[in-house]
Amino acid sequence: MKTVCVSPARFGSQRLPGKPMMPLRGRPMIEWVIEAARKFTVVDEILVATDHEKIVAAAREVGAEAVLTDPELPSGTDRIHAAMHGREGDVIINLQGDEPGMPGETVTRAHAALLAGGADVATACVPIYHREDFESPNVVKVVRGEGDRALYFSRAPIPSLARRSAEELGAPGALFGHKHLGLYLYRRDALTRFCTLPPSKLEQTEKLEQLRMLENGMTIVCVTSASDSVGVDVAEDVKRAEDFLGRL
Repeated sequence: MKTVCVSPARFGSQRLPGKPMMPLRGRPMIEWVIEAARKFTVVDEILVATDHEKIVAAAREVGAEAVLTDPELPSGTDRIHAAMHGREGDVIINLQGDEPGMPGETVTRAHAALLAGGADVATACVPIYHREDFESPNVVKVVRGEGDRALYFSRAPIPSLARRSAEELGAPGALFGHKHLGLYLYRRDALTRFCTLPPSKLEQTEKLEQLRMLENGMTIVCVTSASDSVGVDVAEDVKRAEDFLGRL
């Protein structure tokens, strides 16, 4: 059983152009992502899949292997699939190139859940205790069913608060929902299947590619992480990421 961690790192980000090369505490973000991946005890091989020579050079500068992929690929998952062509790997971890602070324990827990059950894909989430985070479109939410099976993902606040009382929501430690973390672990055949499917209606509506899996009957197990990750999605996330990395 071989597990490969691939970080898709797109230079042409719409929100933050050149994001993987953005300096965090004086180092390109992709270097921090590689460093995080090296702490994952379940990983046998690390690879960066990118659309730009600058990112290839930055990865190689810290001794990581990088593959230049077609810049026209529609998603990070397609970039991973292309980078894995001709390579061995039974479980493929998608550690996105803007996730410099993914906890190793979370990866271990998700890896175990994938191998223990019949799910096609594993991911992770953390509880949301602040209403501001719950209502923010920059925070992707997940709703789960029995056995931590993911039922739906959205940038909207789900599940609805409409029928929950003000007293309940105002109580100390009130749980609003669960934040989805930017981590996926695929069985090899699930990765291949995903990349052969056309974009789905809900995926296009929500702008969340994991909905393509659910719409096509794929099963996603979503474990609870003991701690949040530190992703950089918008400019406001940079300082928070630097503060986190400074405590490592």
